[in-house]
Amino acid sequence: MFDVKPMAGSLGAELHGVDLTQDLTDEVYREIRRLLVEHQVIFFRDQDISHAQQKALAESFGPLQTHPAYGTVDGFPEISILESTPEKPSKIEAWHSDMTFREHPPLGTVLRSKILPPKGGDTMWSSMTAAFDALSPAMQTFLEGLNAVHDFSWGFKESLNEPGGRERLKQAMADNPPVVHPVVRTHPESGKKVLFVNELFTTHIVGMSRKESDAILKFIFEHVVTPEFTCRFSWQPNSIAMWDNRSTQHKPVNDYFPAHRKLERITIDGDRPY
Repeated sequence: MFDVKPMAGSLGAELHGVDLTQDLTDEVYREIRRLLVEHQVIFFRDQDISHAQQKALAESFGPLQTHPAYGTVDGFPEISILESTPEKPSKIEAWHSDMTFREHPPLGTVLRSKILPPKGGDTMWSSMTAAFDALSPAMQTFLEGLNAVHDFSWGFKESLNEPGGRERLKQAMADNPPVVHPVVRTHPESGKKVLFVNELFTTHIVGMSRKESDAILKFIFEHVVTPEFTCRFSWQPNSIAMWDNRSTQHKPVNDYFPAHRKLERITIDGDRPY
């Protein structure tokens, strides 16, 4: 059905042979989902889809989420605008999984390119199943018994410190109090174990002193970005990336300032990690 071209040893594949501007059958949607779980992040090239088609692709996986802090596309409140300009450059630098500050973090994300810099602006992903599998059995067992706190205000601290930022995000903070998730979650479809803490939103491990927690998190944050766990995608016009937010982390490469970069994102509602 698809021409699947794996990109790296641990995760990532480009899918060819499908036109996302056409009506897709349930069989095609099921195969996209299967390939997403298998490869953790999948990519499509030359797909000039409409906003409605992007939404339909995301909805084939389940209900959608909205983001509490980003602007949205007119008429499509589910589609967040991720834009970096000379006047307002991107602030996201850290590796992360999307919106882990929610009780039900997203299942996945559909991201499409709209405006690209002449060079740079790639995105990287890392496999959290590969990261877990590479740990010693003793470390795996130790981490599986831990829980950690994820906090919206920690992830958006730079925005909160801007003039008027705390007032602008007051409701978002009220709607998203800190939550607790397991340090190691089980993927609900593959059954694989996944490291589920990230530098952007995870503040500390429950039941540990700050010194102990910081040491463990520092080790994990450095471990999960081991090059062998990663892949890197160079955006082109009308590219689409879909990733499994339950089993990956990602990082935008902010090497294009002061050029303009704009992408549009939909996130799919997920389950409570266990």
